[in-house]
Amino acid sequence: MNLPDYGQPPYAGPLSFARAPSPQGTWEADVAVLGIPFDLALGYRPGARSAPRALREASLRYAPGPEGYYDPRRDRYRLAGCRIVDAGDVSLPALDLAETHRCVAEAASWLRGRCRLPVFLGGDHSVSYPLLLAYSELPAFEVVQIDAHLDFSDRRQGSPYTNSSPFRRACLALPALRRITTIGLRGLRHDPEAVAEAKRRGHRLIFMEDLDRAAELLPSGALVYLSIDVDALDPSFLPGTSSPEPGGLSYGQLVGLLAPLLATNRLIGLDLVELSPALDPSGLSSLVAARLLMEALCLWQEGGGP
Repeated sequence: MNLPDYGQPPYAGPLSFARAPSPQGTWEADVAVLGIPFDLALGYRPGARSAPRALREASLRYAPGPEGYYDPRRDRYRLAGCRIVDAGDVSLPALDLAETHRCVAEAASWLRGRCRLPVFLGGDHSVSYPLLLAYSELPAFEVVQIDAHLDFSDRRQGSPYTNSSPFRRACLALPALRRITTIGLRGLRHDPEAVAEAKRRGHRLIFMEDLDRAAELLPSGALVYLSIDVDALDPSFLPGTSSPEPGGLSYGQLVGLLAPLLATNRLIGLDLVELSPALDPSGLSSLVAARLLMEALCLWQEGGGP
């Protein structure tokens, strides 16, 4: 058909993250996105397996133009020249946890070899453990975890591999993981053994009541893997998550933390987890999460990413 091209509105056209192309043949990119549609390790409400698809759909609202995003306050373009590809989803076996971990770690390692920044779309927070296994060859790195919950329990309901335990497992498996800084902690339910063990290892636990000190406790000059659990945000901004906790971060507060973090460290990976789209029929949660990812990519590039 010889029809004029009026451009695609957000509700039309192929579904990919921010309209990024799929990789073809031998490829490399600045940013590569990979979905991890897994939520069999949740302790409460399911649905995070649907997040990669929902994030892709919501991200169409924020697909940058050929020149990036125009910033009128600074009269410049953001994300200009950044090559983004959407590598699809990891194919995962049904109900085989060990094979799931192997597939996720192998896919993450494959992605790392082809881009400057891998971005992983979870999935429940248990997927951070196999994702971190893909960084096992590094001599030293840190994790910054944006989260309402510590996720450092040794076991939950008899299992060591729930979404309450990914960073405990990662610390035991990866001596190079030197420290975890967790920001946004709050709520009534805390595991005293997990808190004590995290402190013993020298991790930094930043509760909402201490948020004004967060910037000074961020790592600096380090290789950093960033894990964003969307329940860190207050549920008035993002209700679509398995275990919402009142009194959380605002969107502005979270972006305000990401700016110095990405300006002073080398980001080696980013995951966003625990989005459960069906729990928010309005679609607001998916839109906020997608916008957060695009903002993080802008800040990464401005901090010297590509």
